[in-house]
Amino acid sequence: MTDALQRLSEEGVAIWLDDLSRKRITSGNLAELIDQQHVVGVTTNPTIFQKAISSGDGYEQQLTDLAVRKVTVEEAVRMITTADVRDAADILRPVFDATDGQDGRVSIEVDPRLAHNTGATVAEAKQLAWLVDRPNTLIKIPATRAGLPAITEVIGLGISVNVTLIFSLERYREVMDAYLSGLEKAKERGLDLSLIRSVASFFVSRVDTEIDKRLDDLGTAEAKALRGKAAVANARLAYQAYEEVFSSDRWNKLENAGARKQRPLWASTGVKDPAYKPTLYVDDLVAPNTVNTMPEATLQATEEHGSITGNAIAGTYEQARADLDALEKLGISYDDVVQVLEDEGVEKFAASWNDLLKSTEAELERLAPSEG
Repeated sequence: MTDALQRLSEEGVAIWLDDLSRKRITSGNLAELIDQQHVVGVTTNPTIFQKAISSGDGYEQQLTDLAVRKVTVEEAVRMITTADVRDAADILRPVFDATDGQDGRVSIEVDPRLAHNTGATVAEAKQLAWLVDRPNTLIKIPATRAGLPAITEVIGLGISVNVTLIFSLERYREVMDAYLSGLEKAKERGLDLSLIRSVASFFVSRVDTEIDKRLDDLGTAEAKALRGKAAVANARLAYQAYEEVFSSDRWNKLENAGARKQRPLWASTGVKDPAYKPTLYVDDLVAPNTVNTMPEATLQATEEHGSITGNAIAGTYEQARADLDALEKLGISYDDVVQVLEDEGVEKFAASWNDLLKSTEAELERLAPSEG
C-alpha cells in the first residue's frame, strides 16, 4: 500500500487511471493497479485508443477476424474499443459493487467528429451504452455548445455520462445545469435516479500551457510571477461553483428523489512543464467528492513524491479569483483562452480518431485473406 495514494483516497479523491490498452488488461496490470495503487476507475479518449491500437500489442487476432469478415473500418474500431472497455469494466466490477456504483467506472467517448451535432451525439451515446452493455460504463460527451442538450437527453434516458473537455467556469455551470435538467427528465420518466451517475471532466494542465505561453510572450517580471497559477486557480473556482450548485434548492429536490451529485473530475493532470512539480495538479486539488484521472507517470509520481496534506481547495477562492483577475489586467483574455482550448481539444481528439481509423484500415488490409 502506498501512503500518498492512500491518503489521497482517504481525503475523498477517487484515483482513476487515464489510460487503457488490451495489454494492460490481459497482463494483469490493471488489476494490479486496482489492488495495489488505489485505482478505482479508468478513462479513455480517442488519443489513448489510437496509441494502444497502433502499437498492435494484443489486437492482431481480433483484427484478423474482422478482416476476414470484411467489416468497415468504423465498425472495426468500435468492436475493438468497446471490447477493451467491456473487459476493463468487468475487472473493475468489484469496485463498482463495493462503492454502490460511485466508482469502478470505465469511460468511452462518442465519436469526436460529432462534437457539434446534438442528435448524432445522442444516437452514438445510446449505441455505445448498448454495445458495451455494462452498468459501470460512463459515456463521454464533450461540453461543446451542441453537447449540452445531448448531455441532458442522454442523462434523461438513464445513461451515465462523463462530460469531457470543460475548460471554462461558465461552461462548467452550464454542464451542471444540463445534468440537473437530465435528472429532471429521468424523474418524469419514472427512472431510478440513484442508478444515474456523472462526472464533469474539468481540464487542468492545458490551461497553464496556453496561459504560460502568453505570459512568456509578455516577458515582464509581473507576467513571470503568474506562471503556473492559472490552471489550479481555475479548477479551484470550479469546485466553488460545484459547492454552490449542489447545495441549491433545485438540487435538494433531486437528491431527495434519489439523485447523486455529479463529481468534478480533474482531467489532464500530467504536468507539461518540467519546471513544475510532477504532482502539482494532484497535490493542489485535493477536495472531497472529486476524481483525479492520472496518466500512469503522474500516478507513479504521486506515489513517490505526492504531498497530500488535507483539503487543498478550502479557503483558496479569494486568491484563485485574484490570480485570474491579475491575468486579465495583463491583457490575457480568459474567455479567449478557454475558447481556444475547447476548439483545440475537439480538433485534437478528432485528429486522433482519424489517425485511429487510418491505422486500423491499414491493419485490416494487411491481414485480409488473399482472394481465390
